[in-house]
Amino acid sequence: MKKNLLFSLLAIVALWLGWIIAYRAVDNGYLLPSFGESVAECGRLLADGDFWRAFGNTFLRTLRAFLFSFFVGAALALAAELRAEARAFLAPLVSAVRTVPTMAVILILLLWTSPSVAPVIVSVLVLLPAVYAAALTSLDEVDDRYGVLARSYGVSTGRKIVKMYLPLAAPSLLGQTGAILSLGLKITISAEVLSNTYRSLGGLMQEAKMFLEMPRLLALTVTAVLLGFALEGLCAGIGKLLARWRT
Repeated sequence: MKKNLLFSLLAIVALWLGWIIAYRAVDNGYLLPSFGESVAECGRLLADGDFWRAFGNTFLRTLRAFLFSFFVGAALALAAELRAEARAFLAPLVSAVRTVPTMAVILILLLWTSPSVAPVIVSVLVLLPAVYAAALTSLDEVDDRYGVLARSYGVSTGRKIVKMYLPLAAPSLLGQTGAILSLGLKITISAEVLSNTYRSLGGLMQEAKMFLEMPRLLALTVTAVLLGFALEGLCAGIGKLLARWRT
């Protein structure tokens, strides 16, 4: 544990040194501001009410997209695990959704919906296949260990779902949700930038880019990265707690 923490701190120091070296090499504050300027801008952002409103709107869009993708993707994966026909039917559909070009979808959605709705739909289109694949992998691992035993004793489908699949697959799936949720945040912000969504982190980034406010743009980017790390850590912690509770 201490060794992992040490290497994580070393990675942060390496990023900081890389920033300083890049700043010295570029020697142009309009292209890459100094670390000190960006940190000062982060402080100003945290004291700005508009930033927190934008932050809340972006986080809620990410959460809505994630929750919808999580429950629908997990339900579809469960159906695919229980029925080979459902797995064969869903395989090409999930692959098609996974390969849809994000930018083209955003441009189409902006014609059909609003800049506040389009990022949510785009995030769902990206997260749903990811959740489905993660859930199906977790369920397959459960079936390999206990499937034969359940079939030997004639356990009903409903009992297998409640007593076997859900409790045994949950820790593995939750261990991957942090990365999926972090991906959802990245996709949501990217879609907000392209959609120029009002009162959102992506909208603030677009505004900072238009007015060449590079310290503000980098401060917003750092904030989004830190939020992604926090979400991954939270989900990993919940997964470990569930694994301990199960044992």
